[in-house]
Amino acid sequence: MQGTVATFDPDERSGTVLLDDGSEVVFDGSAFAASGLRLLRPGQRVALAYGVDGRVTRVGLPTMPARA
Repeated sequence: MQGTVATFDPDERSGTVLLDDGSEVVFDGSAFAASGLRLLRPGQRVALAYGVDGRVTRVGLPTMPARA
């Protein structure tokens, strides 16, 4: 699933993403750490991966392949 970064806290390494349907999704520091990225900017397009529990497990760039 893809969306647009609404907020990002570089200290907590967490934030929110607005999905294309307008709903807001929260991600935590562990989901950001799984991406391998250093920073996100509001307005940046991202791809989200979800775990079986429905929580975001990875926030990454849509063109970036998943890390093994």
